[in-house]
Amino acid sequence: MLNASGEAWERKDFQQSIEILERASRLDPANAQVLLQLGRCHGLRYDYASAERCFEKAIRVAPKKTEAMATAAQACTEFGSHQMAEGYFNRALKQNDASPELFARMAEFYEHLARVDEARALVDRALHLDRKCAPALLMRARLDRQAGRLEDAERTLRSFPANAERHMRAGGYYELGMVLDRLGRYDEAMAAFLEAKALLRPDVTPLLTRLQKARSLIRDRQSGFTAEAFRRWHEFGSHLQPVRRLAFLGGHPRSGTTLLEQVLDSHPDIVSAEETKVFVDDVLKPLSSSLADGSPMLAFLEPAQTDALQQRRAAYFRSMDLLLAKSVADRLLIDKNPALTVLIPAFIRVFPETKVLVALRDPRDVVLSCFMQTTVQITPDNASYLSLGETADGYTLVMGGWRKFAPLIKNPWLEVKYEDTVEDLESVSRRVLEFMGVPWDARVLAFHEHARQKWVKTPSYADVTKPVFKRAVGRWRNYQKYLEPHLEKLEPFVKAFGYC
Repeated sequence: MLNASGEAWERKDFQQSIEILERASRLDPANAQVLLQLGRCHGLRYDYASAERCFEKAIRVAPKKTEAMATAAQACTEFGSHQMAEGYFNRALKQNDASPELFARMAEFYEHLARVDEARALVDRALHLDRKCAPALLMRARLDRQAGRLEDAERTLRSFPANAERHMRAGGYYELGMVLDRLGRYDEAMAAFLEAKALLRPDVTPLLTRLQKARSLIRDRQSGFTAEAFRRWHEFGSHLQPVRRLAFLGGHPRSGTTLLEQVLDSHPDIVSAEETKVFVDDVLKPLSSSLADGSPMLAFLEPAQTDALQQRRAAYFRSMDLLLAKSVADRLLIDKNPALTVLIPAFIRVFPETKVLVALRDPRDVVLSCFMQTTVQITPDNASYLSLGETADGYTLVMGGWRKFAPLIKNPWLEVKYEDTVEDLESVSRRVLEFMGVPWDARVLAFHEHARQKWVKTPSYADVTKPVFKRAVGRWRNYQKYLEPHLEKLEPFVKAFGYC
């Protein structure tokens, strides 16, 4: 039944998945695994009260209560209920059998929330229990790097336990690469990144096969769009009511989307949603459910009826309200989701009133940044980051799609360069807010203070809790000899976006 529930979830049949788990729980009320999974599913569908009820039942019946509390905490971070997550972490750490690894996991949780002093105290407690605890050592090195204590961080990582689990050792090499990059020792940094990727390579082969199929599907889905179709969809907007204040923020990952989102989210008239599954789960999948997976987007976008579009619009904003735990109401909603850049036509079809923001950054810096990104848990989405060539191919696919759509769409759109943002934050902020039709508010310049109050999902979470810095601009030049074989395929984008 757990397997059947998982299969239903993969099909986006969330209600069936939950019903199967509820039946399983009635059959075996003392099964903590079922209750924990049921709580997680409720949380992922924004029913936080039901999630908490399931977690509490699981903890009552679990033979290993500390483990159940920790699992509940991890699930809460997954669906964004961070106060609940903190509560479960704290309860788990009060148990007599709390492990050093658990202290390190909560330290990582606090570090993600920019609560650095609390994170460091937990790392110290973990290492007091086990001075060779690999997760705690990795967390100590990361905290030292972020604080600028680069030599201390390197010393910790050079003494990393050789018998640590493979993925943990890969994380250590990734962190060492970041430290060496900051120290200006670029060849050593690249060697560390390559060591990390070599450790993860056994996980990659089946995922790369899925990745290639997904990329082929994206290319097929991008075909057939015309300026005339986009014009009709834009004009059709008068039939879809109420008109909402909405903007899509996309671009390739590591192009500055998170920085731009946090700047905008600091405005009192704007609310942002960061890389959610709402559009795919509540809009795209229901609209395309009657067609085969490989069907072009036009096959289900063009014939979509008014009633179906209205239902998907209502479902989207209903889920956004639940996810954000507040009503969007009449504020401007920013849906920041680089993964949906290839689906911009679908977004425009359902929301003809949307404005489109696309973050740009020197393509060479983007590819390098993705390659350097810590990807210990390999998924089809990040499997390409294990090689510079695959990363460059992914960039050309995503941004090639945008270059194809941009001259065709009738919706207002604006490209925003990361380099301009870090050079003159106020000028760029004023230009973007004017484009959005939102009045100027100086609070956007203190975005880093606002970001400290939030859980930022993306790998740049630590960077956006600090004022803007320029050290990442032109970083690719330090690794030019490694990028050289792939520069030709990036050259058209370098020219098109003005990075010559």
